Amino acid sequence: MPTERTHARWWALGALSFAELLVMIDNTIVNVALPTLARDLGAGISGLQWIVDAYTLVFAGLLLTGGYLGDRFGHRRVLLTGIGGFMLVSVLAASSQNLGQLVAGRAGLGVFAALVFPATLAIITTIFVDARERAMAVGIWAAVSGVAVAIGPVLGGWLLEHFSWTSVFWVNVPFGVVALAMILAVVPGTRPVSVPRFDALGVVLSIAGLGLLTFTLIEAPHVGWATARTVVGVVVAVAILAVFVATQLRIAHPILDVRLFANRR
Repeated sequence: MPTERTHARWWALGALSFAELLVMIDNTIVNVALPTLARDLGAGISGLQWIVDAYTLVFAGLLLTGGYLGDRFGHRRVLLTGIGGFMLVSVLAASSQNLGQLVAGRAGLGVFAALVFPATLAIITTIFVDARERAMAVGIWAAVSGVAVAIGPVLGGWLLEHFSWTSVFWVNVPFGVVALAMILAVVPGTRPVSVPRFDALGVVLSIAGLGLLTFTLIEAPHVGWATARTVVGVVVAVAILAVFVATQLRIAHPILDVRLFANRR
């Protein structure tokens, strides 16, 4: 029985890593399709930039919120919701007829990726209770994230050799079906012990602070690091995040317990 439980944990890690791979590949898979998109959709440099950055911007801005929702409603449930939404928006992105629709689709993918990514790590830390095994599992999870960055352009290039640019989005559908089947088969469900009051202010401040900071860093190489736009953007983002930290220290059930950062371990 212990051996079976051990094997089940590692099978679950494989399923969670595949789900993580699904959303992380989307960070880079579209890059090789940019010349084709420029031709087919009439996108300029700015438009192409937003095809790439809309995903990153929304993903980064909602990452903390995605983890918080998993804490409240159950990480497996949020993970399945994220994958299902990711597949649906992939279909919409593949069906885009103009640049605006595609950028909106990429932003939508970022929304659901922000549900999937933190849920995979949260479940891993739950099912691996042994410190040594947990460290190994988290190491594998982190390695998969890094490998996904390299897989994206390779997979995207292969798809473009055989199909149109829409294939870089359609591919998420069969991969998503596999991820859903694997998770339903081997990943145990978890329920929160208690559901505290929703920290609406923390959610708003985290999205605003992280979103503005990410947007400013994305734009800085193009508008200049020393320009007023960049400097003001960073200052305002840091100010919002400072208010976020202050509010998190005062409430009973914060979206993020910032006191954890005082613990060096």
